[in-house]
Amino acid sequence: MKIKIALVALSIFAFTFTGFAQTKKSSNAHREAHKAQLANHKSRLDNSVISDIIKNDVKGREQSVSGLSAESNKLITDLLAEAHRHIGKRYVHGAKGPNQFDCSGFSSYVYKQFGYNISPASRLQYNDGVAVSRNDLRKGDLVFFTSRNSGKNVGHVGIVVSADNEKGTFSFIHASIRGVKVSNFEGYYLNRYVGARRIVTN
Repeated sequence: MKIKIALVALSIFAFTFTGFAQTKKSSNAHREAHKAQLANHKSRLDNSVISDIIKNDVKGREQSVSGLSAESNKLITDLLAEAHRHIGKRYVHGAKGPNQFDCSGFSSYVYKQFGYNISPASRLQYNDGVAVSRNDLRKGDLVFFTSRNSGKNVGHVGIVVSADNEKGTFSFIHASIRGVKVSNFEGYYLNRYVGARRIVTN
């Protein structure tokens, strides 16, 4: 009888110990899984924070490079909107707008709407504002070219609409002989580029 009781007690102990071991093993596995989840969540959180820091840094650098205040950025946006409003209007030599333009008449007219009185002729406008490298252009800058009749001198002007400074390319709005339009820095204009000036500087 005592042997039977001892065997039963031993069986109960073995069952209890096995259950405890399994519970502990399960608990450990759960704990490890939880730690992994936390680590993964922390990693995603860190990546998210790092991504935000990078975005803010890039944004800050872009603002620093442009050197423009929010007010000036808005001014240039409005200035280009005004310029685009005249797309399709006729080119007439010596015309200063608002219904027809020549190239310098167009650029001076657009800038005048925002309180900037720049020179009336493209050669004179080439002395306005500050000089800008072709690899440092931004929206609103004036770009200058020779024309068929100007020899090596400035004979044409446009306003930068967009610029890819890494490639040294840009698009510009101007009063061409076909009227006010947007053109790319390619073809006819490639070998006629003279330089650029910045009117809105801060």
